[in-house]
Amino acid sequence: MGEALEAALGWWAEAGVDMAFVDAPQDWLAGLAPARPAKAAPALPPVEKRAPRVSAQPAAAPPVAEDRSAWPGDFGSFAAWWLSEPTLAPKGARRLAPMGPQHAKLMVLVPMPTEDDGETLLSGRSGKLVDAMLAAMGLDPASVYRASALPARIAMPDWAGLGAAGLGDVLKRHIALAAPERILVFGRGDILALLGHDSAQNAHHLRALNHESGSVPAGFEYDLETLLAKPGWKSGVWQRWLDGTAGKANPA
Repeated sequence: MGEALEAALGWWAEAGVDMAFVDAPQDWLAGLAPARPAKAAPALPPVEKRAPRVSAQPAAAPPVAEDRSAWPGDFGSFAAWWLSEPTLAPKGARRLAPMGPQHAKLMVLVPMPTEDDGETLLSGRSGKLVDAMLAAMGLDPASVYRASALPARIAMPDWAGLGAAGLGDVLKRHIALAAPERILVFGRGDILALLGHDSAQNAHHLRALNHESGSVPAGFEYDLETLLAKPGWKSGVWQRWLDGTAGKANPA
């Protein structure tokens, strides 16, 4: 009997069974010590609710030359005031004077000097584009008045804010003193915002620019940097010039 039992156990051991099995279900946890209840996690402190952070509004631009009685009253004194009045540009900024005659056949107006301008306004690549346009229009460059709405180039101007500070009125005085026969504006969105116009309106359909003592026929175009980057748009500028002047010149 002992040998038979030993042989049976050996057979099952070779089959990989080394434990006793019974058919009746067994409570495997019987006799074990009761498990300790898990400790509750410490309560987290209440989250402090903070009001959403609101971006501070940009400070309003300081008033431009508040004493308007000191503004230049004649064309001959405007350029010197433009280059020296401290409120017109940040301290140390390089200013460029307007150029050309009073009562010019055309006033070319840009928002501010371009990045590659040298000692004179519109002497860089943008100025060469203007010169080519003037040649196509049949205009002598010496008969054209070149001006900017800002005397110096500044980073990311707030045009509407500058207009509210008085710079738009300075531009109106400038145009009134220069008294050109016609104005061609490059950078229409900036200039119109400076003058308090709704920038959403279609500037291409505007035909005049108001100033202190009346209005002058005007065309409003993209800025010169855009026209340099998208030369195909020059044909639209040319067509609008012809529509506004009924000219017969041939484009270059």
